[in-house]
Formats: sequence, C-alpha cells, structure tokens
Amino acid sequence: MTAHFEVVDIYNPEPRFNFIFGVSHFIKTVEDLYEALVTSGTALKFGIAFCEASGQRLIRTDGNEPKLIQLAEENAKRVACGHTFFIFLDQGFPLSVTNAIKLVPEVVRILCATSNPAQVVVAKTTLGRGVSAVIDGEPPLGTETEAD
Repeated sequence: MTAHFEVVDIYNPEPRFNFIFGVSHFIKTVEDLYEALVTSGTALKFGIAFCEASGQRLIRTDGNEPKLIQLAEENAKRVACGHTFFIFLDQGFPLSVTNAIKLVPEVVRILCATSNPAQVVVAKTTLGRGVSAVIDGEPPLGTETEAD
C-alpha cells in the first residue's frame, strides 16, 4: 500500500482570528465542544466544524458567530480528514478554552492552537485521509539573549 501526501493551507482571512485544530472520535463532538466553549466564562465568538469518519460522513457545524462557523466549515472541507475538528475564535484566545476542550471526553488531541499561518500535511491512502503533521508558523531566527 502507498500513501500520497498533500499540504493543505489553513484559510484564516483575519489575523485576529485564532483557531484550534484537533482530533475527536464521536458524532456528538460538535455539541460537546459547543457546551465547553459557551460555559468557558468568556464573551467568546466561535464557530465549530467536525468531520464524520463513517456513515454519512458529513461535516457537522455549530457556533455563535456565522462568519466563524463558515470559516471552520471551509477549513474542514479543505483538510477533509475524518474525526478532525476546527474551532475558529474571535474575542478570545485558545489559552482560555484549551483545558475545557481537552476535558471533552471524545477529544483525543489538540494538534494546533494559533493565529499564525498554518498548514496541515495530509496522507491519502485507499482507505481515506489522515493528518500526518501540522506546520504552525515559521522557524526560529535565533536564540533569545539577555538583550531580548
């Protein structure tokens, strides 16, 4: 069996939008992520998209800001890997909600939480598509010194 790799750019039109990209394993992910975000105690605006991996294999969405829901859905379509989710955020930072997201029972892993330019390396086989890596931002230019 062989695998072919594709690099998918994450579309984020506004630097103030942060996003969280992760892996989950259950159809109820969208509802549970929504609950975790709305009970975070912040005035967060967000959109969620989750790719089912079996059955109808739909992209399920929710959120409280239509533009962010659409952005999450668009990136879910671009990456198109089962059991992955995107959460796009405005008026808040991932730091405020990552622990709540990690506590959602079906969340397996958060792969990226950033507003940086990012890419997802996707492996394609005869079975489907899977995330191989996430590239988040640019490489370092040096090491911090006392002067920094």
